[in-house]
Amino acid sequence: MTVSLPLVFVLGVIAWAAIKFLGIRLWVAVVIALFGFWLSHTILAPAIESGTRTGVDVVNGTHE
Repeated sequence: MTVSLPLVFVLGVIAWAAIKFLGIRLWVAVVIALFGFWLSHTILAPAIESGTRTGVDVVNGTHE
């Protein structure tokens, strides 16, 4: 079974759970999100994308 959810929704749920149950402060979640946007514009972006796609393939069971 394949479920399609927008990545922003999934990350939002994770951030909400971290703030609610782990006691992470809101400003820390915002800083982490901003760091992620910054990191996506660096030379590491292709490696991050490749790793993310591989992880999604493994979870979906489509990894060869």
